[in-house]
Parts: sequence; structure tokens; C-alpha cells
Amino acid sequence: MQKLEKQFHIHCKAGDVGRYCILPGDPGRCKAIAALFDDAQFVSSNREFTIYTGTLLGEKVSVCSTGIGGPSASIAMEELHNIGADTFLRVGTCGGIHLDVQSGDIVIATGAIRFEHTSREYAPIEYPAVADFQVTTALVEAAREGGYRYHTGVVQCKDAFYGQHSPARMPVSYELLNKWEAWKRLGVKASEMESAALFVVADALGCRCGSCFHVIWNQEREAAGLDQKMTEDTSSAVRLGVEALKKLILADRAK
Repeated sequence: MQKLEKQFHIHCKAGDVGRYCILPGDPGRCKAIAALFDDAQFVSSNREFTIYTGTLLGEKVSVCSTGIGGPSASIAMEELHNIGADTFLRVGTCGGIHLDVQSGDIVIATGAIRFEHTSREYAPIEYPAVADFQVTTALVEAAREGGYRYHTGVVQCKDAFYGQHSPARMPVSYELLNKWEAWKRLGVKASEMESAALFVVADALGCRCGSCFHVIWNQEREAAGLDQKMTEDTSSAVRLGVEALKKLILADRAK
């Protein structure tokens, strides 16, 4: 590929982003996340990738949206890594699976089910998608100290949103329904669309990556007739992500 001054998709060059990056899906969330940085400045916006850079504790940090799913998330990580980023924290949304996971809670992923395809172009399916231990520890410590209601565990990653929400009408309903039952029996916490790819790509690149999610809804609680109230306010998960980044910055300085 021809060498470009700026990365092909994210339209950034070396010096535009920090070592530490928060990765939301929605470009519309980037400005609000950047507002929690010091001296945040807009950097670029192209396709699903919107980027701001500022500082936390005097360290350069960035936020870059990834769009929906593993393909675009892997592009963002690859290109951010090309220009100096090595620590990634996905802050997104999910749907609960385990009955204890309620709307408004936060799920911190310890690993992800690779029910998607992007990660298969980086590692054989036998290789697990596991969150970085340092990043996960920072998230758990920040959640505990902040008094958040949170859960840790495995999340399921898929490529098709409607494969989860309308599985019975799909020609492969036999697979979708049976595997969903398996996720429930295995105690999987929630379903989302990016972590499996990000965890495997991070390992392939020698980077660190962890994830935390705001729970919008839990279809299994709904099916069981349990009370819940839909919530799309992601501010708690965002604050948690920022506090975890601060912990990582301090820990890296202490090494």
C-alpha cells in the first residue's frame, strides 16, 4: 500500500493522538467524552471515525469512535497503533443476558465469545479473546471506588444485531437460538459487537485493551417478567472509563 501522510481511514498522523485511547462506537459520544479531558481539541472526522485529543494527568489521551462491529473497530485500532497508541479502552453499550445484569448497570468484560468473523482473520478460533489484565484491573478498581453497580465476566460478540433480536426469522435460526441458550447456561453477562475483535487484534499488535459497557436492556429479564427500565444514558460508563485511564497512567509512571 502507498505510504500516506495521514492514516487512510481515521485521517490522523503521528502526533495527533495519545498513547491512551478511549473507543466508543458512536461518533456522537466523542465530544462528551473529550469534555472530561483537559484541553481537548477536535482532530478529525471521517466516516465513522471522529477523534479528539486532550490530556489526563498531563498525559496525552484521545477518543476515537469506531462505528458498529468488529471490522471498523479493528481498522481504528490498527491505524491508531500505527501512529503511537498502545492502550485502548472500549466504552460502549450492551444488552444484558444474565438475569442479574440490569439496565443502567456496567459490565466489565474479562473475555469475549468470538461469534463474529473479524478476529478469525487475526487468530485461529482456538485462540481466546481475553481482555488485558492491567486494563481490566483498573476498570474494576475504579468501579469499586466509584460505587458503581457492575459485573465482570464474559460477553458475547456478534456481527448481526438483528440476528440477536430476531433470531427466529433467520434461515439459521437453529444455530442462533441454540447457541444463545448455550451463552445463558454458561453465565455470559451481556451481548455486544466489538470486544472479541478488539481483544484479539490488540494481542496481535502487542497492545493492551479492555472494555466496559452501559447496559441498555436485558431481553432475558424481560422474558422472565422481571422489572427493568430501558436506559441509554452512557455517562456512568464513560466516567468509569476515564477514571480507569487515570489509574493506568499512574501505574505506568510508577514502573
